[in-house]
Amino acid sequence: MEADIRWLDCPDVFRVNQCEAHSDHYFYENRTDYENRKQNLKQSLNGMWKFHYSRNAKERPADFYKEDFDNRLFDEIMIPGHIEMAGYDKIHYINTMYPWEGHYYRRPAGTLDGHHKTEGMFSEAEYNPVGSYVRTFDLSEPLLGKRIILSFEGAEQAIYVWVNGAFVGYAEDSFTVSEFDITPYVKEKDNLLAVEVHKRSTAAFLEDQDFFRFFGLFRDVNIYGLPKLHVQDLWIQPLYDSKSRKATFVADLKIAQDKEMQGSMHILLLDGEKVILNQTKAIEDSMHLEIPLTEPVQLWDSRHPYLYKVEIELLDSRQNLIEIVPYEIGFREIKIEDGIIKLNGERFIINGVNRHEWCADSGRCIREEHEIMDIETMKKNNINAVRTCHYPDHITWYYRCDRAGIYMMAETNLESHGSFQKMGQVEPSWNIPGSVALWEAAVLDRARSNFEMFKNHPSVLFWSLGNESYAGDGIAAMHRFFKEKDPGRLVHYEGVFHNRKYEDVISDVESRMYAHPDDIKEYLQNQPKKPFILCEYMHDMGNSLGGMKDYMDLLDEFPNYQGGFIWDFIDQAIWVTDEITGKQVLRYGGDFDDRPSDYEFSGNGILFADRQEKPAMQKVSYYYGKYK
Repeated sequence: MEADIRWLDCPDVFRVNQCEAHSDHYFYENRTDYENRKQNLKQSLNGMWKFHYSRNAKERPADFYKEDFDNRLFDEIMIPGHIEMAGYDKIHYINTMYPWEGHYYRRPAGTLDGHHKTEGMFSEAEYNPVGSYVRTFDLSEPLLGKRIILSFEGAEQAIYVWVNGAFVGYAEDSFTVSEFDITPYVKEKDNLLAVEVHKRSTAAFLEDQDFFRFFGLFRDVNIYGLPKLHVQDLWIQPLYDSKSRKATFVADLKIAQDKEMQGSMHILLLDGEKVILNQTKAIEDSMHLEIPLTEPVQLWDSRHPYLYKVEIELLDSRQNLIEIVPYEIGFREIKIEDGIIKLNGERFIINGVNRHEWCADSGRCIREEHEIMDIETMKKNNINAVRTCHYPDHITWYYRCDRAGIYMMAETNLESHGSFQKMGQVEPSWNIPGSVALWEAAVLDRARSNFEMFKNHPSVLFWSLGNESYAGDGIAAMHRFFKEKDPGRLVHYEGVFHNRKYEDVISDVESRMYAHPDDIKEYLQNQPKKPFILCEYMHDMGNSLGGMKDYMDLLDEFPNYQGGFIWDFIDQAIWVTDEITGKQVLRYGGDFDDRPSDYEFSGNGILFADRQEKPAMQKVSYYYGKYK
């Protein structure tokens, strides 16, 4: 197969030759590596790459991936990172509108009865920047002779991939992992990896989040070597019934194995050093275990985030250890009972924040230290929940929330705000995904990737279908997917508020943004169908956060009011050197000659962009502390 630039214009082409989405588990070849947390089967490709920037696809060096192409005049760029933050293209912040409005007329394919041109919309655009990345690599010794997987943890917005001159595949969905099996193309030494990143494709219609519009390889790039026996996918369900106080351990595994390989799977459930469960089974391609536990379990919640450890060993027919997979799990139950969300049988209260990933030095390319600081800030200020607005976060964040006891609303990478709301008015004439069949597969794929990657994390209590995308058959299909795959969690979506036709088939909760306390009372006093959550409230912009008491008082008056998520956690602003004073200053939307822009709307966090707490945090800490 050859790469086709026209895929950029096709909403029904969003993954080509990609591996199936799967769980985010770590794996090791032996116990020594596991005990030292040394991932020898993972090889990082982060660092300096050769790079060329083009204003559009027509001007790009189209043959740059070929082994005989002369790239000596290419620049260098650091991976991970945004292309704009490296000095190319322009920095642009916009909230509700698509960034091209006022510059180009574009409408999504399949809308407005097709009375508009969609061919060439992005592939032939005069402005649609392209980053051409190249690097060479040798396989590290532990990867030799193994099946090799190339992994991009985050790439905005559409990528084409080649290895040693051969086309490997294509991917969209900027914030979920895209993986490719490169075993047929890779060699031991002197491999040439080429990645072409396009700033916009039809995915841009689905990624209209309230943020700076960057592009590039902004998260880690790795290759993995898979053992001959390998846990390809793992779903552990630590089930708990608050009525009977009984727990059941359920696990489903998919095992990839060479045809000549046979062996056994050994699984342990550990409470510290104490063995709770010990099972051995002959390996099959798909394996299912469902084991009631005889002893009481300690439950996971924000006050006591108790984790058990699962260890899975794959052994060959001679009992040699081929792979070991660890995972930390938590027993807990989330459900709606008598119209109230309950966690482990008790009423559930969200003291939450919305959190964009952000660093004032590097944009959405964040580091371990930022995640650690954010967890510490949340725990110190009685914040117990986070909504991953409006896309999946870096994988490590979910593990940190498990261990810290931070409840998660895990949001799918979807926002099509500009397609249904214009100048503050609801006008969905060309809304997508809506009920446009052409877009349904793409949003279902985004839901599937979100679920498969993060399904094992006890901190994930809600799957969120996305943000501000109105409502239609496409989002209803996403809801059905999550309920069928994972009935043990709740599903959230706010946009039903704008389209009550879908009230009974989308979202387990009544979710609104910035509803007045009197509006919440009116809903809850009139035979509410669902418990009430504010997925965004308090909008902390400027000298804000007044009136928080009125919302917190509702928790005492209505048990089916369950709290909400403050908008938002951290300002989106960028350090720049002031042209006059020469000092480092924080710049917001509109400060980069970016039009259209929503200007200082990018600054509405309870933290400044440098992670200093704003005065408003005192109020957050006080009121949230009353409902810990």
